[in-house]
Amino acid sequence: MDIVIIGLPQSGKTSLFNALTQGKSDASGAAGGAGEMRLGVVKVPDPRLDYLAGIYRPRKVVPAEIRYTDLPGPEGMAKSQGISGRYRNILQSATAFLVVVRAFEHDAVPHPAGGVNPARDLETMLTELSFADLEVLERAATRLADQLNKTKPADRPTVVRHKDAVEKARAGLENGIPVRRQSFTDSERAVLVNYQLLTDKKIIAVFNTGEDAGELSIADLDIDTDLTRGVGEVSISARIEAELALMDAAEAAEFRADLELGESATSQVIRASYDTLGLVSFLTVGDDEVRAWSVPGGIPAVSAAGVIHTDFTRGFIRAEVIAYDDFYACGSMAQGRKEGRLRSEGKTYPVRDGDIINFLINT
Repeated sequence: MDIVIIGLPQSGKTSLFNALTQGKSDASGAAGGAGEMRLGVVKVPDPRLDYLAGIYRPRKVVPAEIRYTDLPGPEGMAKSQGISGRYRNILQSATAFLVVVRAFEHDAVPHPAGGVNPARDLETMLTELSFADLEVLERAATRLADQLNKTKPADRPTVVRHKDAVEKARAGLENGIPVRRQSFTDSERAVLVNYQLLTDKKIIAVFNTGEDAGELSIADLDIDTDLTRGVGEVSISARIEAELALMDAAEAAEFRADLELGESATSQVIRASYDTLGLVSFLTVGDDEVRAWSVPGGIPAVSAAGVIHTDFTRGFIRAEVIAYDDFYACGSMAQGRKEGRLRSEGKTYPVRDGDIINFLINT
């Protein structure tokens, strides 16, 4: 899973990146201007892996991973993080965006727009994504109209379908509806996926609050609900979380308890990301490896097998499945089989969170 962190200048996006990746970034260039793109990989905490590792004693334990990208500051303060610039390819390839929204006051860090206004800033960022997509779709519509004039009659229906899909998406955006919330046929979706539209990505808003401020949510804002419907949200103090990320675990836990901060930024953002994206983790076990795999909830077993290796899709025979809670109650696969909790499932079985799966493959 690849998540790109975006936000207006002085929003604290690099502090958030540092919090998520345990300080493996230099926040000195966060205020804007050219800089290096920062990358970080975060292991998804999953206590189920610890238990399974104790049972199987594998050579390695591999949790699911999230790759975060923190783009350098924009060239102009009114623009978001390179949405229409040279980093567009990175944004297009992302699974989702973390949109950092400033909700803290700090005299030493003035807001570029003259004052803190989370509703305005979130709307600005979401509107920037729409503008970037409109630019792409307008160019595509012009090109397709020209192509239609030059196409042979027999080939025109294909071009017309393509053009209609583009214009439908563009009309929706012009009415303020992100692509991810528009309704399309399968054939229209097949056309639009080629454009990797930014408003088709899932979004998690991260409200970066002050140290003593309470939590903030989208419901607290006076903002267009057409833009924000379906957007995930988290409210944290990125600066405090970045500082805690630099401490050892025991010290951080003590400070977190004293400040009554609850879960870490990493845990909160990961949970919000999974919820917003509709992801679950299935597990594979053995003497060589115990591993978690992130997939969309309800994905067919044959597709989940392909996440492990593409050959598994082609050679799929069946999946042996036991829910983690059932395995925990039984203590072993053998006992799970005796009690009828280990099941054989076919290609269309919808994978659920915590399923322990052994794929039988024809090689």
